[in-house]
Amino acid sequence: MSDQDLVVGTVRDILTGFEPFVLTPERRWDAGLWTALAEAGLTGVGLPEEAGGSGGELADAVAIVRTLAAGAGAVPVAEQLLVAGPALLAVDLDLPSPEAPLTFAVADAVTVHPVDNGDGPGRFALTGTATDVAWAGVATGVVLLAPAPAGIEGSVLALIDASGMAATDAFNLAGEPRGSLVLDAAPASGALLTQAQADEVRARFALARAVQLAAVLERVLEWTVQYAGERVQFGRPLGKFQAIQMELAEMAGEVTAVTALTDAAVHALEHASPDFSLAAAAAKVRAGIAVEVVAKQAHQVHGAIGFTQEHKLHHLTRRLWSWRDEAGSDLAWSRVLGAGVLAKGGDGLWPALTRVV
Repeated sequence: MSDQDLVVGTVRDILTGFEPFVLTPERRWDAGLWTALAEAGLTGVGLPEEAGGSGGELADAVAIVRTLAAGAGAVPVAEQLLVAGPALLAVDLDLPSPEAPLTFAVADAVTVHPVDNGDGPGRFALTGTATDVAWAGVATGVVLLAPAPAGIEGSVLALIDASGMAATDAFNLAGEPRGSLVLDAAPASGALLTQAQADEVRARFALARAVQLAAVLERVLEWTVQYAGERVQFGRPLGKFQAIQMELAEMAGEVTAVTALTDAAVHALEHASPDFSLAAAAAKVRAGIAVEVVAKQAHQVHGAIGFTQEHKLHHLTRRLWSWRDEAGSDLAWSRVLGAGVLAKGGDGLWPALTRVV
């Protein structure tokens, strides 16, 4: 058994004690699940031990994110392990304790001002409203990607302490907090990023959502195949009807395509490929396309029972519909993908396509 298998097994064992539940404004996340994961050192996997993390490889962190997504775990692990934590370390910023939830958001409407308080460079004051912040009101640390101060090219990656900061009550379709944070010269540590660095951070965010989407799509397919084999209609299982078989086959094709592109993007990130952003764009776009097919047909096969609050299916399909529109829309990433491929020129078109996939 590999180390990654042990990590996945541990996460699954923990999940057995925390059944999925419907999120509400009063219960924004699964604090008990987070505590159990943190005590097991799983909220720092993939982050170097010398920086305060738990060590391990990117693949280990991805496996944790996939397992929690498939189990509808209501915790900000994807944001912490795949985006915010690595982004801070990439620019030599201190990593907060992995036991404290950390999240990430793109804050294009926030104004950043350098601050000279005698502590040296890397201190900023942030003013404006950061919208659609994943796990706003839950995460004690928020990493923001914001425009650089006036007259400076690039972006700023800034870490703010949000532990005492109020967040608006906004949620995605799955009930996960997506509120806004109003910043009034909020102090932050940060670093200037080049355009290429900022693009990579955005691509990491898209990949995090693609990883979650891929895991949930696989689980929805698994449940649907199982249900079609067990549910008897007109004297035989649903799975024996040709129309149902065709729907299941189409779902399987969609899931296989998403898994392949997501794995390719993770591989590109692991090997620091210059085409990582394009690979992440392809994975996010393909996952968004698959959501439309898989979620719809899963509910068609399940019938009326799949729409009930008591059934488990909605815990995952509502997440699919939510995550599809987060970390950049299909249209936005399609434009990135198209522009990136065309930039290779005619002779570079086919090599670029084969490297991305």
